[in-house]
Amino acid sequence: MTPECIFCDIVNGHTDTEVLYETDDLIVFKDINPHAPVHLLVVPKKHIRSINDLSPTDDVIVSALIAAGRHMAQESGVALSGYKLVFNVERGGGQMIFHLHLHLLGGWKR
Repeated sequence: MTPECIFCDIVNGHTDTEVLYETDDLIVFKDINPHAPVHLLVVPKKHIRSINDLSPTDDVIVSALIAAGRHMAQESGVALSGYKLVFNVERGGGQMIFHLHLHLLGGWKR
């Protein structure tokens, strides 16, 4: 755990965040500032600062995040209508919390 990392606090159960899905390696919960009708965050339990800080041994974690995103799209009812899986990387790429996470966005009516 990294000091003052809100996602580490959530992973470690130090908040009242509702976890929607959990495995040994990751958790999924709703974004508190949603940008879509369905906006979930898929967060590894291991603290990794950003995509730029991945090591070759973290490939399995990235794969697990994407698989969990796909699973949660199905569970949230947006798999067939369409959704986005997004990694924001560094401040210039929109990353606001420096603990790797994947955004699942969907549910728009078109």
